[in-house]
Amino acid sequence: MQSLAIFPLFYLPPVSYFKELKRSGNEFLLEKEEHFPKQTFRNRATIYSPNGSLDLIVPVIRGAKVHTKIKDVKISNDFNWQRLHWKSLESCYRNSAYFEYYEDEFAKFYHQKFDFLFDYNLEVLQWLFKQLKTTASFEVTNEYHEIPAELDFRGRTLFKKPEGEFKPYFQVFDDREGFKPNLSIVDLLFNQGPQAKNYI
Repeated sequence: MQSLAIFPLFYLPPVSYFKELKRSGNEFLLEKEEHFPKQTFRNRATIYSPNGSLDLIVPVIRGAKVHTKIKDVKISNDFNWQRLHWKSLESCYRNSAYFEYYEDEFAKFYHQKFDFLFDYNLEVLQWLFKQLKTTASFEVTNEYHEIPAELDFRGRTLFKKPEGEFKPYFQVFDDREGFKPNLSIVDLLFNQGPQAKNYI
């Protein structure tokens, strides 16, 4: 089992995340026992807005414990962040070629309440696999493992500063700031639709 790479679970992960999953043969472990690190893609995603890059952040409850395991991190529903995210996604991608194609199914993630960040991210990820027609085989960790660096994607900065080339594709606002590589996978999905799979 430990020959498999371990990946963190992100919210609407960047394109590079799916590239790395593909490189690992789409067989991997998802980390559930790590301590929640702040300011990572675990609870944020970057999309292309009319004003440039826009971060969507899922608010989480800051407990008394500093070191909260990712599986125990609760989503804060003190304000309607889901409505805010949905409105942002709509305004950014309403004019994209495929937003309407995915809209009805995707909207459920912004109307249904979730208690835990891990559960929410997992459902979103499984939906994304389905849209990308990716057959992924993964298990969730039940303890924290130390593994060789080349298999450990939990602390990698490559998702923020990815290596390699990103072939440009049409983006709704690329006439303003040009092509932006490695945004959330939904940017690729809403702009390329079923062809997104071939890009990864």
